[in-house]
Amino acid sequence: MDLNQVSDEKEKKDLTVTLGVVAYNEEAVIETLLQDISAQDYPHEQMEILLADSASTDETRKKLEAYAARQEALGFRRIRVLDNPKRKQAAGWNVVIQEAREDILIRIDAHASIPKDFVRKNVTLQAEGEWITGGPRPNIIEQPTPWKETLFLAETSMFGSSIAPYRREIGRKYVNSMFHAAYRRKIFQEVGGFNEALGRTEDNELHYRMRQAGYRFCYDPDIISYQHIRNSLSGMIKQKYGNGYWIGRTVKVCPGCLSLYHFVPFVFILGIVITTILCFLRFPWLAAAMWGLYGLLALVMTVTGILKRKKFYISDVLLPLLFLFLHLAYGIGTCIGLCSRKIK
Repeated sequence: MDLNQVSDEKEKKDLTVTLGVVAYNEEAVIETLLQDISAQDYPHEQMEILLADSASTDETRKKLEAYAARQEALGFRRIRVLDNPKRKQAAGWNVVIQEAREDILIRIDAHASIPKDFVRKNVTLQAEGEWITGGPRPNIIEQPTPWKETLFLAETSMFGSSIAPYRREIGRKYVNSMFHAAYRRKIFQEVGGFNEALGRTEDNELHYRMRQAGYRFCYDPDIISYQHIRNSLSGMIKQKYGNGYWIGRTVKVCPGCLSLYHFVPFVFILGIVITTILCFLRFPWLAAAMWGLYGLLALVMTVTGILKRKKFYISDVLLPLLFLFLHLAYGIGTCIGLCSRKIK
């Protein structure tokens, strides 16, 4: 049996959708996302909205409940505000999965934005026979300033973020993973939910289990969603450190769900350590070669990014240093994650 085929023709015409959001202290952005959800052009009577609050300490819960109170006016099947007492992202998504009733479950991050056709395009692709669908998730800036534009360039550059192919795929194709995916709910009944022992890498592990079960991730560049970047350098560094840390911890649990590109910053850290030791052993040329190559790449990617943007800000001169900070944060995080205790 082909797991990506839908045999019931009626189901293709009447697919219903659960759209889920898990939020923690997102009062600054959650209303914008809720407005995006309200603007979806897929029939609201075929959608339910599940909003999981992870014990927020700000006004997030209040805003979610105010939105749920508008269910009748918005025309959705139902809007529920759910509790995620464990506060972890993976636990929140498991709460949503357990509560979901409809054919398709679409996962949206609280720090995201979706065009009005986002749900419809996912459903259309699934009606063609796909069971997991999605597309690119470019970054966007909240209230742009020159400094935020520089941070944005560091985050979106291939050198600053990731060489993962699914971040820049062109044309419809099958990939190993994707952001803001839409899943047939039946898949979770077979492979289970998110591993709540993981953080940041719960997607990688779940998607690995889905691929092992025979499901394919259909990437369509027309299905676009957006993610707000961190508004500060400290926030961005903290995010990169956390990403690297969970890569290091996850490799002990599910090495098959990670790719080689996840370990590039870790290899960079190893290179720094090894070449530094060799300097003390009177072999300085290796360190000079490594740092020279790194500096050249950082400079080339800085110039390339500025030319592509077609505008220069004085803060852009710091881009090579920002690249270094992000790589160090991610690589050090991976080192510490690898040295931490194994996840049970």
